Amino acid sequence: MRLFKSAFFGLLIALAPMAAGAQDFPNKGPIKIIVPFPAGGPNDIIARAVGQKMSEILKQKVIIDNRGGAGGVLGTEMVAKADPDGYTVAVTSAGALAISASVQKGVPYDATKDFKAVTLVAKVPEMLVVATSVPASNMAELVALAKKEPGKLNFASSGIGSMPHLAGELLKLNAHINIVHVPYRGAAPAVNDLLGQQVQMVFLDLPILIPQVQAGKLKAIAIGTTKRVAALPNVPTTVEVGYPNIQTENWYGMVAPAATPPDVVAKLNKAAAEALHSDDVKKRLDPLGAILIGDKPEEFAAFIKSEKDKWAGVVKAAGIQPQ
Repeated sequence: MRLFKSAFFGLLIALAPMAAGAQDFPNKGPIKIIVPFPAGGPNDIIARAVGQKMSEILKQKVIIDNRGGAGGVLGTEMVAKADPDGYTVAVTSAGALAISASVQKGVPYDATKDFKAVTLVAKVPEMLVVATSVPASNMAELVALAKKEPGKLNFASSGIGSMPHLAGELLKLNAHINIVHVPYRGAAPAVNDLLGQQVQMVFLDLPILIPQVQAGKLKAIAIGTTKRVAALPNVPTTVEVGYPNIQTENWYGMVAPAATPPDVVAKLNKAAAEALHSDDVKKRLDPLGAILIGDKPEEFAAFIKSEKDKWAGVVKAAGIQPQ
């Protein structure tokens, strides 16, 4: 009995610093938000806006660490392997959390087991646009053109297995058209070739395309969501143009290492949600067409699982082989 009591109290002593650390979080240094993409893209812009406001709320410095590579997988993996103390989290993408397992070989983490979901930060609808040289100004005309000239129209993407790629595959499957996928290494070169008339269409995140559409350099066809966005009120949704199954919203969520204490996750969730509901963050992100969320950890965890299942089905239907 004496040995048992000694072991028991020893365990309590060992756990005490962990409990105190969780209770006092954050008090030992800056919080690092890993963004698994280069600076300047939608993921980075959203993370910086939210991180800056969280710093004010938590009264602790928040730094952004851009670690791009493998479609977001490399940076996201770093968080899976980080100390589970709440000081290293990621704001990462649908591609890294929900799509990569279906389209990449050897993804080094399981999105539903190796992370604690903190919150769904934002959804960013994908918009279908065409080059100005394409003789189509709406979905009906574009589908008719594709059916008239099967295999002649190309659609760009930011890479094989990316959200823009799968959005194009959804268009092919639902409109029963034959269009050819042309993958690029990122959104910027895809848009450059679209502007140069080398490819004819692309689905991409709204923030990337809004300036080009507003300048008349690209023609907007439809936005892959159920509601129009304030930044482009005249562009219809895919639901409105007769394709309700083409729901293509990219999204960005905050995750922490799997063993992060629940009360630390709760503090991160509360701060992130407060930031997302603040006027400062709304003012910065609303013009980009971002739909700010800030849900509960259990809701985001369920969302990740449902998205993994959804996109795995699209990958299978499209016959995409893991690379």
